[in-house]
Amino acid sequence: MPLQEEFHDPTEGRGGSSIALFLALYLLVLAFFILLVSISTLEDVKSQAAMDSLSSSFTTILPPSLQLTAVSNSEGEVLAGQQFQERVTNIFSTTIQVTSVDVIQPGRLMRVQLDSDILFESGTAKIWESNHPLLDRIVASLSGRPPGFRFDMEFIIGSSYQEGNIMPVEQTLEMSRAGAFVRAMMSRGVPPDSIAVGIQPGDPKKTSIWFYVRSSDETRLKFVQPDKGKAK
Repeated sequence: MPLQEEFHDPTEGRGGSSIALFLALYLLVLAFFILLVSISTLEDVKSQAAMDSLSSSFTTILPPSLQLTAVSNSEGEVLAGQQFQERVTNIFSTTIQVTSVDVIQPGRLMRVQLDSDILFESGTAKIWESNHPLLDRIVASLSGRPPGFRFDMEFIIGSSYQEGNIMPVEQTLEMSRAGAFVRAMMSRGVPPDSIAVGIQPGDPKKTSIWFYVRSSDETRLKFVQPDKGKAK
């Protein structure tokens, strides 16, 4: 009876070695990137340059008095600001026709733009009676600030130059409208420290309303005590 030779597949038994080789290469690459991170250093100059670039890019969006600052990492602050912005967006989107609602800084700053005659009766400083519920809802939102936070509003209406680059100094329709708006808000119980009005060069038919979310520490007066031992 002839002997049968046992046949062996040359590829048999290589599966385990392939997996081990792949795992070794993976760990080697991982160790390489861990080494890169451990020897890397933060360059403050480049970081500051990036922040300056962002600030200069947004100067056409933010008012001159504002600076692009980092948002606090506090989860409570971000959540409170975002909820306030959502309420304001809902108020204007469901109550009145607006040109745009823009969130400039999430949880911190937003702007609502609308035509002045949508808010006021044409050619007068009288607020449309149909807009009174809008004012009541804004007052409620500004008054519902949680402890440690402030919800503020700036009402800015455009005004034409009187001559050259000189703003008018006598009473104008825009001034009357700004005054009528703040009086209407005050009569509805808005916190007096939460509202401001102003006039800026621009189209008198356009009105911008800015909404801010600030911590109480940002607006608190800080007095510096002079050194007692300093010579006078």
